[in-house]
Amino acid sequence: MSTTQADKAAAFRALHDRPFVIANAWDAGSARLLARIGFPALATSSGAAAGVLGRRDGRISRAEALDHARAIVAATELPVSADLEKGFADAPEGVAETIGLAAATGLVGASIEDATGDPATPLFPPDQAVARIAAAVAAARALPFSFTLTARAENFLRGNPDLDDTIRRLRAFEAAGADVLMAPGLPDLDAVRQVCAALSRPFNFMAGIRGKSFSVAALADAGARRISLATSLYRAAMTGMLVAAREVASTGGFDWLDTTMTTPELNAMLDP
Repeated sequence: MSTTQADKAAAFRALHDRPFVIANAWDAGSARLLARIGFPALATSSGAAAGVLGRRDGRISRAEALDHARAIVAATELPVSADLEKGFADAPEGVAETIGLAAATGLVGASIEDATGDPATPLFPPDQAVARIAAAVAAARALPFSFTLTARAENFLRGNPDLDDTIRRLRAFEAAGADVLMAPGLPDLDAVRQVCAALSRPFNFMAGIRGKSFSVAALADAGARRISLATSLYRAAMTGMLVAAREVASTGGFDWLDTTMTTPELNAMLDP
């Protein structure tokens, strides 16, 4: 019997009682492989969602992001949360609408960030940022299951590496009702400790940045409850493809086949 969306939502919420890793899939096939490995939940990645369409991060539509999420949800019985960027809207009402549409795809969680997408003014002003999260929270609470809303403070990715301001924003998002808080790009474990100590709700650390990714054990010790992998697994897959393709293109060799899965092995992992 298939697991209901409410069951997945409850299971996802319960995972945050202890540190865990949520793996970011980029299509239905990767979702099945990650589930087979044993990850307890999956997430989408806005960068990977754009990459599979041949675009850069931030350049897909809401409909495309939701179609991408829907395919990953359908591929596995695991709970799936989505990276919904800024909610594909500036106004709180638009963000709330996005949460409702996300729930309709089978998702049990999503993140909303405070980045505008405009290089001239990369972050929403604090009051507007909080209003957008409050609207997303209200939309999530109106659902008939426990949708987990993650609020992201984007300072360290958007040219404003101000830890105090990041903490202020995260605490305001927490007060607005966000279930999980996130601040991608934190520079070190001390910053993670300071952020986690300032919050009463679970903090998601985003691994995947070279030099700014730390072991699960170290992050758990610093207070992180959820560790996400962003585009890193997708980039690892694309790196492997480029290494193999360059060998063929430059030397005509196929040594890379010695380290790949065989077709029967891959098929076995893809079977439900």
